[in-house]
Amino acid sequence: MKTILDKQQLYLAISRLAHQLVENNINLNEIIFIGLQPRGVQVGAKLMECIKQICPNENLQYGVLDITFYRDDVRDELHVANSTHIPFLIEGKTVILIDDVLYTGRTIRAALDALQDFGRAKKVELCVLVDRRFNRELPIQPDYCGKAIDTATYQKVKVEWDKEAVFLY
Repeated sequence: MKTILDKQQLYLAISRLAHQLVENNINLNEIIFIGLQPRGVQVGAKLMECIKQICPNENLQYGVLDITFYRDDVRDELHVANSTHIPFLIEGKTVILIDDVLYTGRTIRAALDALQDFGRAKKVELCVLVDRRFNRELPIQPDYCGKAIDTATYQKVKVEWDKEAVFLY
């Protein structure tokens, strides 16, 4: 096990991502943040806390999206669905999908399919805490990335919130 981000680095990365999101999206009323179930929700919640500190008077729109039944591997094993909570229209808005680790791109492809059920966004961007470069199966890249790393396909990257760190196994 190797530590990729320790506690201080983890929170610095989240803070930097929050600042980049605010800097690139001046009108936060036109932005919808969506954490992907299950692990992107925790990253999203931390980002929303940080953005609220940066812009305390903004009314942030944050939802969570379950992609269980949009996955292309749903037939391989039994999946338990999580909740989806998007209580606002995404039509004509910029949607920023938030996840913990970008690996093959298949989760993001499923998220894009699931998002279509909620309308047509003006633009969709991707924010990830860790980008595992060079392992993509689909042409998907993050717009915002906390840490980019090179890994072998047999390795695993895991964000462990109870230990407040990111590890490579």
